[in-house]
Amino acid sequence: MLLCLVAAHFVVASLATLGSRVAGRNAFAIAALVPAATFVWALTLGPSLLAGGTYVEVLPWIPTLKVALAFHIGIVQWLMTLVVSGIGTLILLYCRWYFSSVPARTLGLLVAFAGAMLGLVTADDLVVLYVFWELTTVFSYLLIGHDSSRRANRAAAMTALIVTTAGGLAMLIGIVTLGLATGSFRLQAIIAAVPSGAAVTAGALLMLVGALSKSAMAPFHFWLPGAMAAPTPVSAYLHAATMVKAGVYLVAVLAPAFAGVVGWREAVTVLGAITMILGGWRALRQNDLKLLLAYGTVSQLGFITLLAGLGTKAAALAGVAMLVAHALFKATLFLTVGVIDHATGTRDLTKLSGLGRQLPVLAVVAGLAAASMAGLPPLFGFVAKESALYALTRLVGGDGIGIPPAVAVLLIAAIVAGSALTMAYSLRFWWGAFADKPRKEPTAIGHAPEIGFLASPVLLGVASLAFGFLGPTLTSVLWGYVDSVPTGGEPHELGLWHGFTVPLGLSATALLGGYVLFHFRASVARVQATFPRLTAADEMYRRLMRMVDSLAVETTARVQRGSLASTLSMILTVFVIGVAGSLLFLPAWPQVRAWDSLAQLAVGVVTSIAAINLMWVRGRIRAILTAGATGLGTSLLFLFHGAPDLALTQVLVETASVLIFLLVLRSLPKFFTDRPLQSSRWWRLLLAASVGGSVTASILVAASSRTHEPASAGLETLAYEFGYGRNVVNVILVDTRVWDTMGELTVLVVAATGVASLIFLRSRVTGRRHAVRRRVEQNEGAWLRGSNDLNPASRSLIFEVTTRLLFGAMMLFSLYLLIAGHNLPGGGFAGGLVAGLALIVRYLAAGAAELEEAAPVDAGRLMGVGLVVSIATALAPAAFGGRIFQSYDVHLTIGALEAVPTPWGPVNLFGDLHLVTSTAFDIGVYLIVVGMVLDVVRSLGAGIDQQRAEERSPLPRPDSTTAVPASARRPVR
Repeated sequence: MLLCLVAAHFVVASLATLGSRVAGRNAFAIAALVPAATFVWALTLGPSLLAGGTYVEVLPWIPTLKVALAFHIGIVQWLMTLVVSGIGTLILLYCRWYFSSVPARTLGLLVAFAGAMLGLVTADDLVVLYVFWELTTVFSYLLIGHDSSRRANRAAAMTALIVTTAGGLAMLIGIVTLGLATGSFRLQAIIAAVPSGAAVTAGALLMLVGALSKSAMAPFHFWLPGAMAAPTPVSAYLHAATMVKAGVYLVAVLAPAFAGVVGWREAVTVLGAITMILGGWRALRQNDLKLLLAYGTVSQLGFITLLAGLGTKAAALAGVAMLVAHALFKATLFLTVGVIDHATGTRDLTKLSGLGRQLPVLAVVAGLAAASMAGLPPLFGFVAKESALYALTRLVGGDGIGIPPAVAVLLIAAIVAGSALTMAYSLRFWWGAFADKPRKEPTAIGHAPEIGFLASPVLLGVASLAFGFLGPTLTSVLWGYVDSVPTGGEPHELGLWHGFTVPLGLSATALLGGYVLFHFRASVARVQATFPRLTAADEMYRRLMRMVDSLAVETTARVQRGSLASTLSMILTVFVIGVAGSLLFLPAWPQVRAWDSLAQLAVGVVTSIAAINLMWVRGRIRAILTAGATGLGTSLLFLFHGAPDLALTQVLVETASVLIFLLVLRSLPKFFTDRPLQSSRWWRLLLAASVGGSVTASILVAASSRTHEPASAGLETLAYEFGYGRNVVNVILVDTRVWDTMGELTVLVVAATGVASLIFLRSRVTGRRHAVRRRVEQNEGAWLRGSNDLNPASRSLIFEVTTRLLFGAMMLFSLYLLIAGHNLPGGGFAGGLVAGLALIVRYLAAGAAELEEAAPVDAGRLMGVGLVVSIATALAPAAFGGRIFQSYDVHLTIGALEAVPTPWGPVNLFGDLHLVTSTAFDIGVYLIVVGMVLDVVRSLGAGIDQQRAEERSPLPRPDSTTAVPASARRPVR
């Protein structure tokens, strides 16, 4: 059910555009049904979870890597699910009135983000958790930069993306380290085993880095205030209630197992206290209500992370309580700012006055939320903060974790100071938004907010009040998580009154100090102005980014000079240093046998001579033919090594490549440059020899380093039993690794389309029709009818006759390779290449018109049909209860004559034909290869012919019916 709910979020997100067109702004309310259903479903889990049970869903995903779509819901996950879905529902409803029109993109991203957060807080597999973690980062980036026309949005989105992604990469390394060290990626299994060791410590600390960056802890805190460029509902949901809680959630889940590792508690206590004070101090200086709340969020996140990461029972209870309280009051306050901005057109507290009397309901709700944030009774924020101060006072006695009393006192002092700042900026928020300012006229309200617009902040604000009276109930709810923490004494339950205690005195001190700071706010502002100006974290980040940009520009200017030879030289130099350098340290070199037969030696010598001869060849055509000779020599070596299928494919690919290269080179000068040789050539020669030697040595070492049985062992048997074929290579391509082949086919289609788009100035169809319009009256007596369109001086009768005789045989041979390829050398790829070569020969013999005569089809459609055939072959078995890409063998008896008597005995003329359903997949491969070759020939052949004809005859336009002079229509062979 959980996986279905996560998927439902993404399905609804994908339908956001359609829904917004149909339902208008009501699409927000319709989309809210998905998180609302999640909230209701989570409530139904409550009884079993409170009784000590858990909810688990597991779906296999990557079993070889021990990765599965595993989800686990305990108490903390359940509370986070309620927060994510409940607040998500209210914010989507709030958007119904916030946006004047329907931003379908924002709607879809909000719903998708809710689904990603749901997956994040319930994922038990760390790899799956990381996937959802990065999805929230991407969605946050897109939502912050919703208005890409504004530079502030683009910069803030990029900053948030870079900072949180950098932390995410550290977290990924930690996940891999933990998984390898413990042998499992299951979060609950790792926590239950409480592993130890240096690798586990490193993994835990790296995951902590990811959590701290996500929750905007110092020194990563600067990205969160910048994220306020997003719309207010986005800020309320992502950057107050949910996404920034992801790091706190991860710390809370990992703390029971890893709070004791070296550096964990030091990091969360020091960074948490610094973040709390720094955020509160900066909040006092803000006039924008939204920025004030943003820095307040940074401050509160530092406090909550400190509590969640301490790893004691009392701190665990206080941390989760503060997490829930913060989600309630901070979401309320952000939504309040949205209402004020809508009603008045400003968020500047220096321009607002008298809104308390004009918007009394909103003022009361915001007062409740601000009081909860400040820690005033009887709000839930006070209950949670009292529990937090109690947990901190226990640290003076050590509380099982061995913190020195002096350090504990300093930590308590820092938290009390941070709480005083919280009280001060809470008062500053409410006063700035709703109070009557001296010598200021009441702020005019453009239009009073509707009831639906106020519903969400009212419900959340009332919840902050109601939860304050439910302390004992919430304690029993959270006790399952508290009991899982192994250290610390038993905490007292959440409640409004525990007597006159030290925590109560500390709370009163913080409230009084905060009121003093607010009352003397002008003096405090003057004192703040006297502080020495230090380089802020955001400025340090910008300087770092400028340094990175400058370094990139300087590096690029030195290594990317626009010279292909220079670029390749650098790449190959690094390759030689890396590969050959490591090979030099081998303790022993493998024994090498030079050759198995004299035939191999002869072919190797000839191939080497051809390769060496390339260094002295000046003609481009000769260079291509010589390079082709090396490829044909390689195919002979394949044949001598017992790989006829590979040899056949190599021959066909080499032949097609040479012909296509010739088509390309005809537009270039006949000879390479005749400039005097430079001394750098000798360096390039040395580099080429080094690369060749490095590749040869690495292949020899790799081939001789086998320690286990090769993966190919038994393939000849499995190929026949699994794929029903004796050609192991073809069975691997169309059965064993057919998914890879499917991806390669897609790449092939895209590549062919890219070549065509680079050459054709109009379209495939226009170029083909132009070839048809160029044809003249057909002469039925011609060997090739398209040759009548050629200049008689460029025709070759021998070539035309040979082409006429060979074309049919080549096409039949291509079909034979297609059908027989499952048991004999061949296959769809080889057959398609043979057919493509036949088409190339037709073009070379008689030009574009003859190519059109041979293949009057659109190459793009041919490739599309081939791709459809391949996909249909994949899906067809599933319709009959089989697996995708499953193969079946078919035996057909062809013809009535089974055997014909001859002087040499009975001969089976037809007999049985053994076919496999994967042959249909090969047919798709065949069509794609033929279409690709046809596309390339029309692009590099007929397309260039057409372009040349237009350049020589400027008067007739390409879409004109005027015939192009025959002298201009001459293919180059």
